[in-house]
Amino acid sequence: MTDMRVGIVKEIKNSENRVAIIPQNVSEFIAHGHQVLVEAGAGEGSGFSDEEYAEAGAVLCSKAETVWENAELLYKVKEILPPEYKYLRDDLILMTYIHSNSHVEQTDKLLDSGIISIALEDVSSDDPMKKWPLVANMGELAGKGGFLAALYYAQSVHGGPGLLLANVAGDDQPVVSIIGCGYTGKGAAEFASAFGNKVRILDVNFKAMEEAKKYFPPNVSFMYSNRANILKCLKDSDVIINCILWDKTRKDHLIYREDLKLMKKGAMIIDVACDDAGAVETCRSTTHEDPVFYEEGILHYCVDNIPSAFSKTSSVRFSNDSLPFAMEVADKGVVQALKDNKHLRRGLTTYKGVLTMVETGIKQNRPYTEPDEFVKNL
Repeated sequence: MTDMRVGIVKEIKNSENRVAIIPQNVSEFIAHGHQVLVEAGAGEGSGFSDEEYAEAGAVLCSKAETVWENAELLYKVKEILPPEYKYLRDDLILMTYIHSNSHVEQTDKLLDSGIISIALEDVSSDDPMKKWPLVANMGELAGKGGFLAALYYAQSVHGGPGLLLANVAGDDQPVVSIIGCGYTGKGAAEFASAFGNKVRILDVNFKAMEEAKKYFPPNVSFMYSNRANILKCLKDSDVIINCILWDKTRKDHLIYREDLKLMKKGAMIIDVACDDAGAVETCRSTTHEDPVFYEEGILHYCVDNIPSAFSKTSSVRFSNDSLPFAMEVADKGVVQALKDNKHLRRGLTTYKGVLTMVETGIKQNRPYTEPDEFVKNL
């Protein structure tokens, strides 16, 4: 076991209220002989007080700068933003959601600084139903939050058609079509079906759909995700919820700009995955402060951190699910942890100036080394 100083800072992204570690898990690091530095106020947005962190054994720091400069492992939730670039250095390990393929400038800074960075969204699993466990952990919350956003923006007082997304006597059921039968899609379907909507889930994985069918009521149907069925859903759905993470290297789409002309007046697209020009060509990431925009007359909601709206619940889930990976790095040291754990290795993004995230290398046309090959030589 190696002693390590673990740093937790307050997130500075727009409307980001989550925190990487809850007080109970600070105690876990302390029990393993590590020190935890927490910026004052880091947990306030999720309902955790400085006193709770102090009682758990954390060292409270009044400034983010103090945490960044003294930490050996910086453990956070969201990507590195420009005000944080100055803190990056070659003897620091970073574990967070990085999304390097979408952030060229951030990738430049990670490489230039020599920092060792691990993208939690790319940490993998042997479970075929949960290939990306630290995406799935937020996915259920994002799916449910996506349906709640549709419920809100369908109201006439919020610019919608005045449609209650529920089964109301005397009116036909609204139609909610969900692309993706993973944790996110099932989260959206759980809420949409409970409100009594006619719900369709589209996927290419029959096994996933057959398994999900056991747990959903009869108002949920399952369709193979092909071009014909997507067009059918576009024509008669009141809400399309996209829950498919699009391959970062693909140039095609499931829903094209031209397809939006098929949709009903007042229909909307909720893109929970919110990959810029990903599965939905017209998608671009938005924020909680400015969440919607219109393309071809269709409302798009593409907030890229929906779980932050439910910050306490999502912080508990994030902290519990990511803790084993962060603890492994702290206990073993980053090199040994990467050698021992292929799933952690899958998330390795940069290592002392070398890009090891294949998708980012391809998308940004940068030289890269596959992480398995790179780690073998450490």
